[in-house]
This record gives sequence, structure tokens and C-alpha cells, in this order.
Amino acid sequence: MSAQRKDDHVRLAIEQQDTRSGINQFDEVSFVHHALAGIDRPQVSLDTTFAGISWQVPLYINAMTGGTAKTGVINRGLAIAARETGVPIASGSMHAYLKDPTCADTFRVLRQENPHGFVIANVNATASVDDTRRALDLLEADALQIHVNTAQETAMPEGDRSFGSWVPQIEKIAAAVDVPVIVKEVGNGLSRETVLLLRQLGVHAADVGGRGGTDFARIENGRRPLGDYAFLHDWGQSTAACLLDAQSAGLPVLASGGVRHPLDVARALALGASGVGASGVFLRTLLDGGPEALIEQLTNWLDQLAALQTMLGARTPADLASNDLIIHGTLRSFCTDRGIDTGRLARRSRSADTLHNATGKAQ
Repeated sequence: MSAQRKDDHVRLAIEQQDTRSGINQFDEVSFVHHALAGIDRPQVSLDTTFAGISWQVPLYINAMTGGTAKTGVINRGLAIAARETGVPIASGSMHAYLKDPTCADTFRVLRQENPHGFVIANVNATASVDDTRRALDLLEADALQIHVNTAQETAMPEGDRSFGSWVPQIEKIAAAVDVPVIVKEVGNGLSRETVLLLRQLGVHAADVGGRGGTDFARIENGRRPLGDYAFLHDWGQSTAACLLDAQSAGLPVLASGGVRHPLDVARALALGASGVGASGVFLRTLLDGGPEALIEQLTNWLDQLAALQTMLGARTPADLASNDLIIHGTLRSFCTDRGIDTGRLARRSRSADTLHNATGKAQ
């Protein structure tokens, strides 16, 4: 993977942030407002636990970049912001380091600037077990993220065209490493069938990485002289659709893709996510205002998420999954076709007996 390609990814991702428009299916998820459901702010915790992992916050900085001098500077800023806010952080794909160890510092900075934080290493589904361990060791990583990206590879001029080895290799890696393994889509979503398969492979959690955020098939098509893979733009399922699809699949899920603000974080948690990641929106802030601006943004997001939990009566992020939701529009049509009962989501506070007043008594 050339240095130019890594820098192109950053440039094209920012261009998408500046021009992105259209439907975001998080807007088709609404909370039912219960006017007396609120609790006191001191009762609210942002702690989340899944797959043996405990985070102080349910928000994380998701995989972005690394491998060049320019992207190393970006990773330094992201790591500083993660350190100052306690937000977990995932590295960008470490394929560049595994091919060329001289770029190690552009990834290692994530740990150097964030020595006590939760850091996730990132490899692709073709990485060998030995290379995976090298990536984990470089970052002294607390978890591993394996990214899957068939649509991106298909649009990429120099991309992979052999996907048959991915399933057995994911299983091999999951069995060989001694940290939790998360499989992540890069923006086209994980179906329920895929999440069920990942559980069988021994994966500990799935990051659904749905459509709505950075579109890597679009980015790779932008690198093609003829731009002749435009038909892959917006391929796949949205993050909201993936979360609905993965309910009761028996594997903890994380949410990323199209997360724009704290309300989207709350929506994703209410749809069953244990944690919520974002990339593009944080990258834009970092490039515009440096680490200080990103620290302020992350701090504000966490404060606003706690405010939403207070209003909704959710003492923990997991409690949001008992709030009543209305599913609208095209997302509702998706649920109908996939056999998902949206009516149950609209009435779940009654059956769970979670609607409480300030004294904690059921209304």
C-alpha cells in the first residue's frame, strides 16, 4: 500500500465529509418521549461492558489511518485527544507497517501519546497470525480489530479479488491471539447472517460499520482514472439497519458508520450497540482545530450523551436498549422485509417495566 494511497484516503475522506448529503437512517429512529421518565444526573454512568471489555465511556475513535509522515501526525493528535478524554481508540489498518516496518512510528504514536488508554490494533482478514501478533505488540494493544471490506477491495484499482480465505483466517486469528477480537466492516454493514457466522468463528464482538459515513468504495473509485465503479457507491446496509438486523444474534455489537452527533450515539445504543465509534467527524475537527478542538468535541459529546440518558431515564448506556423506539420510512421497510418486529421496539418499556419517575417507582 503506497504512501500516496494512504494520504489520498485522508484527502478523499475529508472531501466526503464536506459534501456528504442524502438519507442517514439514524434519522428514521425516534425515541418515544415519556415526559416523567427523567432521572437525576448523578445517577447516570457512561460505563459500558461487553465481551470481557470494560470502558468508562461508550464512545470510541474508530480506525482511520497511519503509514506516512502526514498520517502519523494525525494519529498523534487522535491519541492525545483519546488520552485527555479517556475515549478508546482504534488504529488504522496496519498493513502498511506489516509490509514496511520503517513506518512503525506512525502507528506506535497511538500508544506513546496514550500510554494508559484502551488501544485497538487493526489488521485485514488476510493477515497471518505472526503478523497479527506483530501489530498487537507494536501498540501493546488491548484488543484486535479485523476489518473486512470486499466492496472497497472490488473498487480499488490494486485491490484483492480473492475473498475465500477470509473466513478460515479470521477463525485462525481469533483462536491464536490472547486479546478480544472484533471484526469490523469499513462502511457497508454486517448482516445478521454475518454476525451469526462471526460468533461461530470465535470472534468476541462485531462492529457493524454500516453505510452512512465514509464510503471507501467511493474513495477507491475516485482513484480510478475512469471512475467506472460508481455503481458501488452507497453499497450495503446502514448502521441502524445492521443493529436492528443483529438483535438477538448472540454476539456483542458495536456501531460505527454515519454517526454525526450524540443523538446518533444514543440511538445506536438504544438499538443494541455496546459502544459507538466515529471517524470522519473527528478527523474533520482535528484537521480544522488540532487536538484541543477534538478534546473539546469529545468532552461535549460525552456530556451531551449523559444529558440524553438523564432525560430518557437511562442510568447506563445499556439501559437505553429498554427505551421505546419508533422506526420510520425506508428503515421500517427494511425491517418488514427482514422479519424484524418494530412494534415490539415501540412498547418495550412496558414489558421491561423500565419507565420510572424520579423516586424510582414504576409509573
